[in-house]
Amino acid sequence: MILAVTLMVRDEADVIPAWLDHHVAQGFDVFVITDNGSVDGTTELLTAFAERDDVVVDLRHDPVHRKQQGTVVTGMARDAAAVHHADWVVNADADEFVLPVDRTLTVRRVFEQLDPVVGAFTVPVVNLTGAMAESGSGVERLHWRDERSIEELQAVGLLAPPTANAVHVGDPEVVVVQGNHQVSVASGAPVPAGLELEVLHLPWRSWRQYAHRVEVSGRAYDANPDLTPSPRHHGMRDYRRLQEGVLESTFSLRFVTDADAADGPFTRDDGVAESLRQAGSAALSGVTGDPLVPEDRFRRLRATGRALVGRDRRIEELEDAVQAGETTANTLRATVQFERDRAEAAIRTSSERQAVIDAREAELAAMHARRVVRIADRAGDVARRLRRS
Repeated sequence: MILAVTLMVRDEADVIPAWLDHHVAQGFDVFVITDNGSVDGTTELLTAFAERDDVVVDLRHDPVHRKQQGTVVTGMARDAAAVHHADWVVNADADEFVLPVDRTLTVRRVFEQLDPVVGAFTVPVVNLTGAMAESGSGVERLHWRDERSIEELQAVGLLAPPTANAVHVGDPEVVVVQGNHQVSVASGAPVPAGLELEVLHLPWRSWRQYAHRVEVSGRAYDANPDLTPSPRHHGMRDYRRLQEGVLESTFSLRFVTDADAADGPFTRDDGVAESLRQAGSAALSGVTGDPLVPEDRFRRLRATGRALVGRDRRIEELEDAVQAGETTANTLRATVQFERDRAEAAIRTSSERQAVIDAREAELAAMHARRVVRIADRAGDVARRLRRS
């Protein structure tokens, strides 16, 4: 069995060594990777990784920054099947660590037991959080599963838990939708109990990493006229906050201290660090030294962040109210115009009906007049005959 993973990556030097070591340890044979014009050392790390002889590394380079992930990942997933003969393909991001729910298994062991008739299936994605840091990968620091409800997430400016990813059998004609959440391969059967997978997600590892990510993502959206995200799209919203100089405050709301996490809707999960530890990964060296944001500053940032989220929510509510008012006004205008048109049509119909009646009455009058004339003519004839006799 050949197990492949695809990755489109840009400027993820803080976490890419851990990501590579983790997925090698989990039993992936083939790595189809596209470096999207990285400038932070990611390219060099990937180039060194491509020299390994224990796995197949298909390293590609695409310097264009126009949010073309769907197209690029589709091409990689197709080649994983057509070129590298992959039986199963996982499409991942550099902040996504695939693991079995049953941690006594490896990812490879799961796929070895899966019947290809399964076809495609979704894998839940779980955000990991923890203490806020200025920099660093966070692979040991971020060890709390974020289990906040949708309402609790929205209260701190997050939309919802992440969307599940799609995994599929190798298919040279597969289509992968932007974001890796959907594929064209049909699901043929459910995944058997005990063989479930999940993704541990580290989307916000440090302030330095996230600020850079938001900036390059926002610029990429700006550069692609074919993509028109809503101003409320989470990426565009954070890009606007970065430009306003307030992103760090709202960003702080995604983190939690160990003391606070122990009392909240969080569950400790050291799955990523444990996987790396068992693999003897050098990526763990020094990660516990991530420079944390001092707790007093963290508290101040959170207070400001909550105020900003409240402000933005009120603005959105006002925008919704204005939009609702415009919609109501447009509906009323349309209703008035409809009634006016109907009344005018009724008037026209009434006028046309009266014209028909008038025409018929005129025709009857003419017929009556002709009859009178004929009667008068006959009467005249009779009178003349009587006079002659």
